[in-house]
This record gives sequence, C-alpha cells and structure tokens, in this order.
Amino acid sequence: MNSPAAYLVPASVDEAAGALSRGNATVLAGGTDLMPQANQGVRVFRHTLININRIAELKAVSRSGDWLRIGALVSVTDLLQNSTLRGICPMLAETADHFASDQIRNAATVGGNLCNASPAGDLSPPLLALDASVEMACHRDGRLQRRSLPLDQFFLGPRRTALAENELLTAVQIPLPPPRHYGRFFKLGIRPALDIAIISVALAGVLENRKLNRVRVAFGAVAPTPLRARRAEALLEGRILDEETIRAAAQAAREEVTPITDVRASAWYRSEMVSSMMRRLLHEAAGA
Repeated sequence: MNSPAAYLVPASVDEAAGALSRGNATVLAGGTDLMPQANQGVRVFRHTLININRIAELKAVSRSGDWLRIGALVSVTDLLQNSTLRGICPMLAETADHFASDQIRNAATVGGNLCNASPAGDLSPPLLALDASVEMACHRDGRLQRRSLPLDQFFLGPRRTALAENELLTAVQIPLPPPRHYGRFFKLGIRPALDIAIISVALAGVLENRKLNRVRVAFGAVAPTPLRARRAEALLEGRILDEETIRAAAQAAREEVTPITDVRASAWYRSEMVSSMMRRLLHEAAGA
C-alpha cells in the first residue's frame, strides 16, 4: 500500500473544498471501503489525504421545511439509532440493520457508501426509493459553491459517480414522506447483514386501500449501477395489489435488471430472486 505525502484535517466544508481544489487529493471518511481497497491495490492514495471527520456539519441530521437532510458523515449506526430518522424514514433503519457488523456500522458513513458506487451498495436502493438527492460542494471562482443532483443521476457505472475530483459530497436530502407512506427493504445473502448483497430491493409508496401511489422500486446488485425499476413502478401505480398486478410487476422487474454471474450467484439466480422478492414484498404490502 502506498502512503500519501501530506495529511490534512479540515474543520469546515469550506476548508476541505479549498484543499480539494488544489488537486491530487484523496478524501477519508469512515475508511471502511477506502482502506481495504488501498491494501488490495484497487485504490492508490494521492499526494494529499484529507480526513474530513472533524467537520461537524457533515455529521448532522436536520429537518427543514419539506426536506430531511442527512450529513455525509452520518454513520450507519446513526441511521439505526437516530430517533428523527427512525420516525421519518424507518426504511433506512431497516436497511442499517442489514448492513455489515456493528464495528463497520460505527465507522461506515452514508456519503462514503454512496461515493464508493458499488452496484451492491446497501444504502443506494432505499435512498433511490425515497427520491433522495445528493449535495456536493466545491471551490469555484474563489468561493464555496454547492449543487444538488438526484441520486438516480449520481451513479455512472461501477465505482463511478458524477462527483468531480474537486467536489466533496456533503449531504443526502430526502423529501419528507407523505402520510401513509410505506417502505420496505430486503437484502438477499447467505448472511444478510455480514455479506455483500446477492440482490437487494427497496419498495416505497403511499399505501391506502391496498393501492400504492407514488410508487418507487429500486434494486441493487443486479446491474452496473443501483437502479429504479420504472416499468414495474408504472404497472403498480394506483392499482389494487391483487395477484395479477403483483405477478405483472414482478415479471417487469425481472426483465428490467441485467445481472451478472460472479462468485456469489449466477445471473439466472439473481433474476429469479428479483421476481420472487418483488412478489414477497408486494404481498406484504397488500396485507399491511
């Protein structure tokens, strides 16, 4: 493993963005992806290592107007234990409960999990299903500037995102779920909490009278990036969750994914599990 030549610990987003603007830098948050990848030679440290863990703004969870803001350094343990998050977005707590071990949850961050851009990243499907956007900051024209991007435009490919080299991901923003909002997350693995997902699925919408409106369906580990299953969403929108609707949506979802065969599962098995888990989640929603 190579070593950086300089080490910075900024105390503010402005300071961190300024350091990034000088180029040739690596950002360290929880380190649960960065350090193993560096040890394996998958990632190479650049000249400057920027440890952002002292930036208080990035650790905050806040509610403003119709939005919930989750700082990039909020840990997976925070998702599981924070009362505000559990009250507004219980699906995130459900996801956190299936995320690695306690030790990893304590260190792993929301921003780091998204920036790693693994197709199997656990947090991506539920955040996609919650219509999340990401906030990024950089130094431009001599001042700090921020921009937002819908999460479904953030992932460009395996370990590739729309984050520029001089940008820092600062927060995830979620529109407050409306009344009667329903959300569920499912992760398939030999040991669902400790293993990388074979597949994962998030289902969300407004549930009333066995109908889902504002439907969102998102998958992980079945395509080059986490993805929204838009055909399945359209088939479910406003329709009674009877057997015909559930079967059609599950089949549509199966046809939307493009899984690969790897050491964890075959492409065929992943496709079958997408259909099976969709049916399972939709039957649970119909009976809720």
